[in-house]
Amino acid sequence: MKKFIRRDSGRFSKLGKKRKKLQKWRGAKGRDNKIREKRKGYPKAPVIGYKKSSKNQGKIKGLIPVHVSNVKDLEKVGKKNIIIVGKIGARKKMELLKKIDERKLEMYNVSGGKK
Repeated sequence: MKKFIRRDSGRFSKLGKKRKKLQKWRGAKGRDNKIREKRKGYPKAPVIGYKKSSKNQGKIKGLIPVHVSNVKDLEKVGKKNIIIVGKIGARKKMELLKKIDERKLEMYNVSGGKK
């Protein structure tokens, strides 16, 4: 779930109701806007202090992400990396998954994948 969402994003389709990609943050500017007033029970607004430390920025589960789209790319991956599988077909994906299981590497954006 996104932490910072725009006001009325659950009310209008064009602002992201049932459409997660459209849920973007826009700063609250209205006179009586409860988010701007930081009222209890309303979504949080982004402020200084929510940022991750510079050591952990860009990492997933503490590991550096690497984009993989074929077996040759997989050879460059080590234990300190987490694999993000690119847009590939089912046959190539199955080959990659077998190789990943053999090497006991961690992947991020593939769920199950076994048919």
